[in-house]
Amino acid sequence: MVFQDYALWLHMDVFRNVAFGLQGIGQSRAEIAAGVESALRRVRLWEHRDKRISQLSGGQQQRVALARALAPRPSVMLFDEPLSNLDTRLRDADLRPAGARKV
Repeated sequence: MVFQDYALWLHMDVFRNVAFGLQGIGQSRAEIAAGVESALRRVRLWEHRDKRISQLSGGQQQRVALARALAPRPSVMLFDEPLSNLDTRLRDADLRPAGARKV
């Protein structure tokens, strides 16, 4: 689920915000690191992985929330207006994992 208010943890950096969801499903550290990198690269935020959430723009924060939802490679994603703060080019980009289809 990607919430409209992002539901990010301000005391964590970008990497740890995305990793949080993967830690709860029993993945190894290597799997978590690979999943976070893949998700952050998909939303074009890998270079910001060490920044705190407060250092990001609203659109970047929204992309962190999207990356956190993408990291565990869900078969279904629910959105509550998650793309409203993204720039047009990124909003129109296909962010779906390989093999996923738009419904």
